[in-house]
Amino acid sequence: MQQDIFTMGVDIGSSASKCIIMKNGDAIVAKSLASVGAGTSGPEKAIAEVLHQFGGDLSQISWICATGYGRNSLKEANKEVSELSCHAKGAHFLFPGVKTVIDIGGQDVKALHMDGAGRLLNFVMNDKCAAGTGRFLDVMSRVLETKISDLAQEGAKSTKKVTISSTCTVFSESEVISHLANNETIPDVINGIHRSVASRIAGLAKRVGVEAPVVMTGGVASNFEVVRYVSEELNASIATSPLSQYNGAIGAAIYAFEAYRHQLEDDALTIGTSK
Repeated sequence: MQQDIFTMGVDIGSSASKCIIMKNGDAIVAKSLASVGAGTSGPEKAIAEVLHQFGGDLSQISWICATGYGRNSLKEANKEVSELSCHAKGAHFLFPGVKTVIDIGGQDVKALHMDGAGRLLNFVMNDKCAAGTGRFLDVMSRVLETKISDLAQEGAKSTKKVTISSTCTVFSESEVISHLANNETIPDVINGIHRSVASRIAGLAKRVGVEAPVVMTGGVASNFEVVRYVSEELNASIATSPLSQYNGAIGAAIYAFEAYRHQLEDDALTIGTSK
């Protein structure tokens, strides 16, 4: 009986570390998330937690692949793969046939155009400004003294359209404070923030070309208001998954499986030719 192969994917982002263990490249057996990213203890915490769920240790993991902002810092990794490749691979696993992927990270926004068979055709990326990213929403939530996880529910209570027109995080913060000083309600201001974020994200996606099926990944994919407004801006249905934030780590774990299998094939070939 063939032995199961367990691989690990670690996505070290700017604001969170995600870790996935997969069996035979097609089944997720454990997952973890630490809410701190590159340059912190986040990766180690994520790995420790995923191994605890797995009920084993690193000696049982055949191959480890790292991706994300801090992928070069993970000493346990056997391989490093770019974020774009891992997000494309992970999105195809979660959403077979996907052609457009919008990934909103802590410090960047990526829009990927794929061929429906898992191959990346083109991409655009906004990594020069925090506007429209998870970091932007984090800053706004602090100004509003609202948990970032509560933004969608609070924004859904809005009864009045409030416009956030600034495209800079610092200026947007000042604009939000001005709205509050003018007695605008927190739900209305949050709704305005969500619309502003959605407009920026949609503008980026349009540059790469939006083709259905369209999916959204990253932590912001859990904000149903942002997803709804991006959908309206693009005039396209957008799918999400409870595993959307793990998308990069999933792709990395699949790459790890493929790399390990390739190594086994090379080893077998070497043994065969040496006889």
